[in-house]
Amino acid sequence: MEAIWFALAALMLAAYVVLDGFDFGAGALHLFVARSDRERRQVLAAIGPFWDGNEVWLLAGGGVLFLAFPKVLASGLSGFYLAIFLLLWTLILRGISIEFRSHVADPLWREFWDATFGLASTLAPIVLGAALGNVVRGVPLSADGWFSLP
Repeated sequence: MEAIWFALAALMLAAYVVLDGFDFGAGALHLFVARSDRERRQVLAAIGPFWDGNEVWLLAGGGVLFLAFPKVLASGLSGFYLAIFLLLWTLILRGISIEFRSHVADPLWREFWDATFGLASTLAPIVLGAALGNVVRGVPLSADGWFSLP
């Protein structure tokens, strides 16, 4: 049964990384590829129908980890506390920048939120990659399952 839950959690987290990768790429490149405001709106319109739905896979994968493997989730949270909160902040900033960009027609306002969107979309995959690299490399845990420095 554990293998089924593990496969389900891995599938959900992999689905998030793959599906949200398009949004990350669009956000990271939109400052360089889209020059005018119209082109930047087109980039945002291309990811608009999907970016909210993609994060459901992340939440579902975290929920499966919490329900099926609470000790793994607890160890992961203690070992990757900084990475998880950096990821959460970048995801929050990305959502805020998409929503707030069109609230005011001032060019400075839009440039600020475009830069925030680009920065958050660039940092989120870097944080995910660093966390995944450390998982593959191995995370030192103490005897009671908490993250500890060697």
